[in-house]
Amino acid sequence: MKVLLLKDVYKLGRAGDMKKVADGYGRNYLIPQGLAVLATAGALKMAERIRVQAAETRAVLNKELSGVAEQLGGLTLTFAAKAGETGKLYGSVTPQMVGEAIRQKTGFEVDRRQIDSQPIRTLGVHSVRIRLTIDLIPEIKVIVHREGETPEQAVAEAAARAAEEVKERVEEGTKAEELAQPETPSE
Repeated sequence: MKVLLLKDVYKLGRAGDMKKVADGYGRNYLIPQGLAVLATAGALKMAERIRVQAAETRAVLNKELSGVAEQLGGLTLTFAAKAGETGKLYGSVTPQMVGEAIRQKTGFEVDRRQIDSQPIRTLGVHSVRIRLTIDLIPEIKVIVHREGETPEQAVAEAAARAAEEVKERVEEGTKAEELAQPETPSE
């Protein structure tokens, strides 16, 4: 099904674009939500007007939220959690928890659907992207540490674990290369 986007849709396109989408996605989500219309001849005539209006709206929104994006860009959040010996959490740090922490720290309300991250299930430092607009996507740092430890200890532990994983992969790669090389007969 071909649709004309009326609004910017994350990971699909900008307003005024004509896109080919799955029938169910268009019929059950895009059209009922008012994000798109069927791409008919009449709708295609409106495309340029929609594109211009959306560009103006996007510019105003980007200007308003640029200060928030700067605030969020340097933000570091820390979470204390229970974890096992291997660094896996007994629960997870969800996007909703990240949104709540952002609200407490900056006063800016971020919906959990704007947070571009799966639930965090391991200790260490994680990058989380916040989709303010289609153009403004600041990245924040989330540090998850064990209860009773400091965030610095968690960062050091995560770095050590990452170095160990790299070392294991290098060793596995070396073993694979040795096995792949044919043996030459000795004289």
